Amino acid sequence: MAPSGSRSIKKGCQRVLYWIPVLFIALIVAWSYYAYVLQLCGVHTIFGLVYVSLLAVVYLLVYHVIFIMFVWAYWQTIFTKPMNPLKEFHLSYSDKELLEREDRGESQQEILRRIAKDLPIYTRTNSGAIRFCDRCQLLKPDRCHHCSVCDKCILKMDHHCPWVNNCVGFSNYKYFMLFLAYSLLYCLFITATDLRFFIKFWTNGLPDTQAKFHILFLFFSASMFSVSLASLFTYHCWLVCKNRSTLEAVRSPVFRHGTDKNGFSLGVSKNFRQVFGDEVKYWPIPVFSSLGDGCSFPTCLVNLDPEQPVSPTGSNPANKSAAEVRQFPSKPLRDSQSRLLTSTPSWTESDSAADKDKKGQITFHSFQLLISKDYHKLKIII
Repeated sequence: MAPSGSRSIKKGCQRVLYWIPVLFIALIVAWSYYAYVLQLCGVHTIFGLVYVSLLAVVYLLVYHVIFIMFVWAYWQTIFTKPMNPLKEFHLSYSDKELLEREDRGESQQEILRRIAKDLPIYTRTNSGAIRFCDRCQLLKPDRCHHCSVCDKCILKMDHHCPWVNNCVGFSNYKYFMLFLAYSLLYCLFITATDLRFFIKFWTNGLPDTQAKFHILFLFFSASMFSVSLASLFTYHCWLVCKNRSTLEAVRSPVFRHGTDKNGFSLGVSKNFRQVFGDEVKYWPIPVFSSLGDGCSFPTCLVNLDPEQPVSPTGSNPANKSAAEVRQFPSKPLRDSQSRLLTSTPSWTESDSAADKDKKGQITFHSFQLLISKDYHKLKIII
């Protein structure tokens, strides 16, 4: 009992520690709200002229729209549970027993290959084996990875983000992108509107109150966060356009025919819609609109896995074979002859010699036929 109790206490402490980065971000955002709304815009109202006060109202309206969208996206990224593989990918009780009885790795792979035949699995390990999770006892769907922090297999796992204390994957990747976009817009807006007061601070144009220190640190913090967020947001925009996750950018997915870093890329437009959905009205809103189920993804591969009954794009191996046959049609005899006749003279001579041989063969066969039909008539002809 003592080891299990200490283990639970350790897990509880870890859970608390994991929330520290989120708490830090929450405190920074709360302070920035106080500094901007009550201190910076409050200075406008008290010390500015009438047009400055109206400008402060405009600032506050725009600020609150961005702030609400930023907090909404951040909330969704944190509290949206990552999706796990469907039960079809989990081993049944009989398959688990069968797998445990086998000691050899090749025999275990044969069992896993048999199970994977009925599942839309096209990626492999670096050695070409079926991707299997020992801890979750399941066959990993394409782009699925096991998170050591969450201790679960996450569909289309991008990375585990400590700033949201959650795995970023299929279920919340759109929210994460919007969180980066709105947080960057939030910092840029604060930096732009606070710039002229930051300049006044150094020219002694601001009254000597505590507001000027908030304005000073607000500008520094917003500008520094803008730089880091801009680089991170740009990188993830590039990943979306390439239809890659962070893990796939570090280590390219392996298919049956080999490694292919662009195996899931369908073009910029389709890649973007796979994350944000088909309806434009839902793109800027933190609601789920991504396409697919997270377990299977269309690919742009030419050499598909022959072990799978159906390809991700809906074509089957039989159609593929027919397409290959159509690529190399047999030429009709007349076409071949016309091609040969328009070739070099040497080919024409060869063709004439072949025709002569052919005529000689026909004469010989006719001669035999005449013999078999009527011996007496043959004498007269000679």
